[in-house]
Amino acid sequence: MATAFHNLSDYNAESVPSAEAMSFGIVVSEWNSKVTGALMEGAVETLKKNGAKAENIKVMTVPGSFELVFGATQMVKSGCFDAVIAIGCVVRGDTPHFDYICEGTTEGLALLNKDFDVPVIYGLLTCNTMEQAEMRAGGSLGNKGDECAVTAIKMVDYKARLGEYKSAKFPLTF
Repeated sequence: MATAFHNLSDYNAESVPSAEAMSFGIVVSEWNSKVTGALMEGAVETLKKNGAKAENIKVMTVPGSFELVFGATQMVKSGCFDAVIAIGCVVRGDTPHFDYICEGTTEGLALLNKDFDVPVIYGLLTCNTMEQAEMRAGGSLGNKGDECAVTAIKMVDYKARLGEYKSAKFPLTF
């Protein structure tokens, strides 16, 4: 669904499992820090609102969005987190740099989900204008950081539920 038809901060709180026993790593790009800072704050507050303890949320920064892949990889490899949220913001400019950064970061984060056993949540804004980014970082369209936090909680719960099925020793059916 297009963001224009959906507020990023709207979710059914009853559909979100408790995050009380979960741990989260958040890697945040310093580039476009006004936007990424707001996204990070939204993610942290939403995690806490859904039960995550402050001591179970670790925020670290990297210089730019392309470095989110390395930062997220290191968080995943540390074994300290049940999920990792990667937050960045790239705004289209006059050169193809935007395309390369967006594609490389997207592919890198997707590969982490394929290759590792920790959900990595995609929180990279790829906007045509700074105004579009600000609208998605607490503006009129809500905060993508909230959406990323809810997604992280739900994916940790998904993995736990799948593990319960596996340990029940009966065939999985979907």
